[in-house]
Amino acid sequence: MSTLLTALIAAAVVSTLANTCTTVYLHRALSHRALTLRPEAAWVFRLVLWLTTGIKPKEWVAVHRKHHAFTDETGDPHSPVLLGWRKVQAKNVALYRGALKDPDIISKYAKDLPDDSWDRALFGHNKTGLLIGIGILVVVFGPLTGLLAAFIHANAYLAGNAAVNALGHHFGRKPYDNGATNLQWLAFCTMGEGLHNNHHAAPSSPRLSHKWFQIDPGWWVIRSLTVVRLAKLRFDDIRLTPSAKASVS
Repeated sequence: MSTLLTALIAAAVVSTLANTCTTVYLHRALSHRALTLRPEAAWVFRLVLWLTTGIKPKEWVAVHRKHHAFTDETGDPHSPVLLGWRKVQAKNVALYRGALKDPDIISKYAKDLPDDSWDRALFGHNKTGLLIGIGILVVVFGPLTGLLAAFIHANAYLAGNAAVNALGHHFGRKPYDNGATNLQWLAFCTMGEGLHNNHHAAPSSPRLSHKWFQIDPGWWVIRSLTVVRLAKLRFDDIRLTPSAKASVS
């Protein structure tokens, strides 16, 4: 097998793990409390995120909750309506970092996620996690393939997450009356996050697919976790916001 093909396969696996942890743990479990994970399952999600993204959960949650508080209005950290979708797609990471410069954003939007002993000892050191993750790829696949896989994964993961914020508020279907859109191809790439219009219509729902033909891979993971009793759903149905109910009535 060629170096490039091996790197592509390794990057696809790592990016899928990172996107799964992002949608299930950071987004649906922490940000919206749509499900509760058993401590051992939550620890595994935290570890994988630490190794594959270096994200600090409370920071991601704070920025995302602020996005919902000011969706496509002044105060939204990454609105393509205000900034243009091209800028959000290209500078999504910078927009997150800019939002985190607000000294009050964590205390206002993520005060329910204080650092614990694991954060202080391990997960709070995000650059260390990324370096260890890259090191694992290098050890398993060799220096050239491992570094190439890490490079491909980083670009794919960042581009996918930026696309949810950029393309997911500009292109696609709008079954509900909100500024977000549904892009099924993007949902395939981001474990369900591309069904963004559905999410804004029912943000506390653990399931992003509202129709039989919509595919939400993150929901398959959540259902599997509930079967083995590693997760508990906040509720099992789709609960639309009042404005979303009005738009389909």
